[in-house]
Amino acid sequence: MYAVVQAQGRQFRVSEGDTIIVDRMDGDVGSAIDLDRVLLIGGEAPQVGTPYVSGASVAAEIVAHQRGPKIDIYKFKRRKRYRKTIGFRAEQTTLRIQAIKA
Repeated sequence: MYAVVQAQGRQFRVSEGDTIIVDRMDGDVGSAIDLDRVLLIGGEAPQVGTPYVSGASVAAEIVAHQRGPKIDIYKFKRRKRYRKTIGFRAEQTTLRIQAIKA
């Protein structure tokens, strides 16, 4: 069985035991969270939500908080001697999917 959930503005296809990386979420490492925005539950009898499947949720555990890879941003305007370099690292949370409740 798998599910498509919406977390932090993005959609993820998950099944039990999967690990996903999302934008930073509130909570301590090891705490359990409940993702209630389930768009689809797949399997033998798939359920499609309008927009969410009623009564469905996905239980997950926060595994770690980390920072993503560095993204270099370079701004340049020709003939104006304008050059600017900025670095950015996104705050991320790793989630382990425990169960899909339909």
